[in-house]
Amino acid sequence: MTNPLSEPPAPPARPAAGGSLDELKHHIGVAARDERAAALELWLKQLFPSHLPGVSLIAVGGLGRRDCAPFSDLDLVLVHNGTAGIDRIASALWYPIWDARLGLDHSVRTLPEALSVAHDDVKVALGLLDARHLAGDAGLSAELIAAVSDQWRRTAVRMMPQLRELTTSRWTQHGELAFLLEGDLKEASGGLRDVTLLRGIGRAGIADTLRPAVRAATLRLLDTRDALHLAVGRRVDRLVAQERKAVADLLDIDEPDNLLRRVAGDARTVAHAVDDAWRAIDRLRSGRRRGGPSAPPSRRPVARDVVEQDGELVLARTAIGPVPDPSLSLRVAAAAAITQLPIARATCEWLAAFCPPLPAPWSPAARAALVSLLGSGPGLLPTWETCDRYGLIDAWLPEWARMRSLPQHHPIHRYTLDRHLVQAAYEATAFAREVDRPDLLLIGAFLHDVGKGLPGDHSIAGAPIAADIATRIGLGPADVATVEKMVLLHLLLPDVATRRDLSDPKTISTVAEKVGDTQTLHLLHALARADSLATGPAAWSDWKGRLMNELVDKVDTALDTGALPEPPEPDPELLDGTLPVVHLDGDRVAVAAADRRGLLAGVAACLAMHRLDVVAADTITVDGRAIVEFSTSPRYGSPYDPVALAADLRRVGAGDVSVTQRVRARAMSGRGGTASPRVVWQRDVATDAVVLELRAADSAGLLYRVTHALDEAGAEIRAARISTLGSDVVDAFYLVGTWASAEERKRVEAAVLAAV
Repeated sequence: MTNPLSEPPAPPARPAAGGSLDELKHHIGVAARDERAAALELWLKQLFPSHLPGVSLIAVGGLGRRDCAPFSDLDLVLVHNGTAGIDRIASALWYPIWDARLGLDHSVRTLPEALSVAHDDVKVALGLLDARHLAGDAGLSAELIAAVSDQWRRTAVRMMPQLRELTTSRWTQHGELAFLLEGDLKEASGGLRDVTLLRGIGRAGIADTLRPAVRAATLRLLDTRDALHLAVGRRVDRLVAQERKAVADLLDIDEPDNLLRRVAGDARTVAHAVDDAWRAIDRLRSGRRRGGPSAPPSRRPVARDVVEQDGELVLARTAIGPVPDPSLSLRVAAAAAITQLPIARATCEWLAAFCPPLPAPWSPAARAALVSLLGSGPGLLPTWETCDRYGLIDAWLPEWARMRSLPQHHPIHRYTLDRHLVQAAYEATAFAREVDRPDLLLIGAFLHDVGKGLPGDHSIAGAPIAADIATRIGLGPADVATVEKMVLLHLLLPDVATRRDLSDPKTISTVAEKVGDTQTLHLLHALARADSLATGPAAWSDWKGRLMNELVDKVDTALDTGALPEPPEPDPELLDGTLPVVHLDGDRVAVAAADRRGLLAGVAACLAMHRLDVVAADTITVDGRAIVEFSTSPRYGSPYDPVALAADLRRVGAGDVSVTQRVRARAMSGRGGTASPRVVWQRDVATDAVVLELRAADSAGLLYRVTHALDEAGAEIRAARISTLGSDVVDAFYLVGTWASAEERKRVEAAVLAAV
């Protein structure tokens, strides 16, 4: 049987691109989603062949729930009872949908086939729980919907391990929406996919999962996804930085940061509900294994005043008195993190309601519990989130409310500020055995960015705040001073290591003077590594690690013996070999050639041609022989061809400009389009040079353009340090001389900015 309509009906119109703000707002919200679902349903009914017994069309997914986003795909199931020619019927349905450029996830099954797949595949089972009849044999649809629901209630508990494994894998891939700066509204932990999970657990009768707070959070997340689709003009679920302002405007939210905080709060609500649901499932399964719900609960002491009961931590009976110990909530949290067991919901509520405020300063027991909590490793993150959920963190640290869900806008940051601080403490545990005071390392890592969100340099703003907190938790004056210095100087080692010449004695003496002693030096080294790892992949590299190790070793020696580094001697072959000389040694590239203007820029262009990023450069001239040495990193991770690179470098060293003409043309065409580049002069940081620091957006050929401009301006470059932070760079060029003339500095600065 074919569709009697000679021409398929027109599909519902998508929101028009370029519509006004008010027009687009009309497509957001419950009513708009219901309107889209009704329009799609009508269109699909018109496509469905009439007078066709034993075949029905069922919607699942967003259309089944009637929460269609503006550019959602369609999820459809064609159910039949063995009808002949079902493939032809299906094609008559699917092709008009594809022709309308709508995404389609489809299947064709008999009722036993659908039940069999749902019996074995938990994703299919969850999807069919949203099934809704659209067209055709209503009785067949009703039979399937009832059978799916009944089968789920009978098999859900058995399928929970499979569901948890799939969910955990998804969370690992997409992260936690509450803490991500660019999270996936659907797939991340706390996102809309987890709401589907909650709905399924609730339908199984295991737990009350969709409480009013969860329903409200779900509606706001759906509204945010609607606005994101409209802002981008297509289906997309990741809320990236460049779309925040448009999405916030569509939702009548005054600031993009407030949008992120709202999303974080809603994601937390959903994630907490999922945690409660998993606990209910675990209690149910453990009860069945133990002999049923009537079996007495098992209790096991795990710490002072803390007992494990049925896989959760609860208070010992002796801990509940008229005047509880103020350190009790911290001690319970530390026990939970160390044992990696959850705190029972009733216990969290009791602690929030009845645990007295901590005195100032804290007792030794409270301070020890905080250090144990911060140093607990894998148990820290879930325990901290549980305590934050019930308001315990605010009772310990009133400053926490300002930092909760605060976005960090630099592209290298992955997490919101609150998660970054806890993550830094977690990462610091890996370095605890390298320092004399692991307790100060954990506290310093946790407090290192407390100044963010306040006016001015966050290190300077955060140092007195960290000192106040350290005093309140009961550290002695010397330890408070150390924590304050750690916060003030937490960027010193990575900044100097990546932006300064480590062979310059003045670099080492300056760092040694600021740090003051070896204990603080090693605390700062461990903190810098923990901070980088907690920031995100772009903030750490093996090269950065080697540079920091080199810096720390030299400063350690200077603090211990007073010895400062001597400038390294060039390789004798570079000094004596027949010009040009090329040496390739892993990530180090050296070229010796007759001294001439433009050599550094030419070699930089040649390295770019071979897809090598430069992270450091050093130059020296000896008896008319220029030696340039580069530290490089493959741009795409693949090693360079040493034979081809050496040949091109020899030609560049011999003065053959044709080798890099193509790269030069592309580099020069890449000028412009970068936002507000800056030049900063550092006149007292080098022994025999002045440092010109360029802060700009990264772009192809940038190093060549800048070195070429400096050459043309008559500046002699002794060394360069290239530091890339996400899409930005901070490039430091050591220019030989005093550069005392403001007019000369202004001229060179103008040349560099023009090149950028």
